[in-house]
Amino acid sequence: MNMHIKRWKQKWLAVMLALITVTMTILAGCDSPAIDDDIKDRSLTQESAEAAKTTPYGAYPETVYYTLGKMTSNNNSNMPKKDTYEDNAYTRFIKDTINVQNVDAFEVTDSEYDTNVSMAITMNSIPDIMIVQDYDTLTKLVETGMVEDLTESYNQCISDRVKSMYASYGESLMELVTFDGRIMALPETNITDGPNMIWLRKDWMDKLGLSEPKTVADAMAVIKEFVEKDPAGNGAGNTVGLVCDTSLAGECGYSSEYLLDTIFAGFGAYPKQWIYDENGNVVYGSVTDEAKEALSYINSLYREKILDNKFLLRTNANIIELVENGLCGSFFGPWWAPNNPLINAVDKNPEAVWEPYLLATDDTGITSYHSQNPTYKYIVVRKGYEYPEIAAKVISVLFDKIRYECRDNEEFIKYYQLNVEPTARPLSINVDYNNALTTCYQQLSDALSGVMPPSSLNLMERSYYEACVAYLNNSGKTYALGSDSATESAAGRKNAAAGQWAAYMSRIKACSLLNSGNIRMVKSLYFGTTKTMKSEWWKLKEKETQAYLKIVCGEEPIDYFDAFAAEWYNSGGRDITAEVSEAVKKGVE
Repeated sequence: MNMHIKRWKQKWLAVMLALITVTMTILAGCDSPAIDDDIKDRSLTQESAEAAKTTPYGAYPETVYYTLGKMTSNNNSNMPKKDTYEDNAYTRFIKDTINVQNVDAFEVTDSEYDTNVSMAITMNSIPDIMIVQDYDTLTKLVETGMVEDLTESYNQCISDRVKSMYASYGESLMELVTFDGRIMALPETNITDGPNMIWLRKDWMDKLGLSEPKTVADAMAVIKEFVEKDPAGNGAGNTVGLVCDTSLAGECGYSSEYLLDTIFAGFGAYPKQWIYDENGNVVYGSVTDEAKEALSYINSLYREKILDNKFLLRTNANIIELVENGLCGSFFGPWWAPNNPLINAVDKNPEAVWEPYLLATDDTGITSYHSQNPTYKYIVVRKGYEYPEIAAKVISVLFDKIRYECRDNEEFIKYYQLNVEPTARPLSINVDYNNALTTCYQQLSDALSGVMPPSSLNLMERSYYEACVAYLNNSGKTYALGSDSATESAAGRKNAAAGQWAAYMSRIKACSLLNSGNIRMVKSLYFGTTKTMKSEWWKLKEKETQAYLKIVCGEEPIDYFDAFAAEWYNSGGRDITAEVSEAVKKGVE
């Protein structure tokens, strides 16, 4: 009986609940649209969330935060004082556009960045998104399953324009980040920078009555005069010669400063590059007879103190200090050297006159240089992160929407005028067309000469155009960020003048030399990792570094090179050369 009553009560309760539900639904339908609105709001939220995950510019309905391994630079990347790496023009625009915000897991400069990445990998605790600066590390992350497959993110959330930028490098670029048919990273693009130039203190040259250098030998003669005759008034023996990075030559290309690639090219040598020899065979440029000759010459520069005799002890920051403080008047650098380190050198000493010179590397007046790796930085996303598409979306916003759709954004214009470095971006990379440098120079030149209207320039080019016009007109126009302090306003005017100088010297003066120069590019053949490289390459690179430095500094005679080359071949170099040759034959770069 009790069981029967219990079942009856349950049925009764179910009926009453059903009646109440029907009544409430009817009443709600008669008196209020609240439930319908709630359903509609949830539907719209789901739609916007889906659009955010599957389109370049769809905004998330709620702010999405991601941890970031942040590469920084000196001087707060030239950003205005109040801006930070988590709160600046780029991060604010990204948040306003797609509702995404970075939370930096660590912020370190380029020299320390790789150490932090290695520690994060060792601890199996990488940030949601980070930059990887070498291919071996990328391969390791993929093989250990630590990073997300970004194929779908690339297809859906990389804008069509950015895809066309990647395509301008040919198939080799995306092949480097594709493993077993899946895109496992998003690459930076390394635009064609052309050969490095020698940057010299023209005011010192004028003081000593020296002519413009045309060849490497001419430039070394100028530097010798700098060291011996002290045009800076630093005192005998205090002016430093040609500053140099301890890597001596650029493994990835000509997008680095303080390297001696141009000197090596004068001997037909291309260290750290896989090239064809005169017989059409694939060889490693660091172990050729031409490299030996170049090292012998560089050693002579060291002995004559034309090459900085303390270069082994210098950090990048030390070199910059020498240049900024007027203790050094020479270095090899790319077209963008006015932005770093020269903008601060000119800011500190407006009387300093720095000029670029494109040096011939042979008797016919040709300047030879090797081609560049199309990428040497890779954006990866932590395996298991809920929003892996964010990396693709941020790239699309940074290098498409901002660059091509924000022509009148004053904050970005100020950034360009202040020469804020790319490291201010949450992703410290650049993505652009392979021929972007030439295109920019041609359009700026046309705008400055009146051939094309400045209004047709994109945001970046327009900002450079305005800076160049201000520099040429010496108009005194400033881009200080509205400080009420007279002292800070004066500093802002000074910084703006240096920024205008840097824009003109890099985008017009240096690029005009590259545009009109008699330049020959030697093709670098391979940038990947072979089977034997995975276990032996780091050892061979270490042997190479030690051998080169010992020869340059005179610790070993030049004939030591032959012993080094033989050991290189016998310690895995011969097998690697065969593997690279086979890969080149198959068309794999």
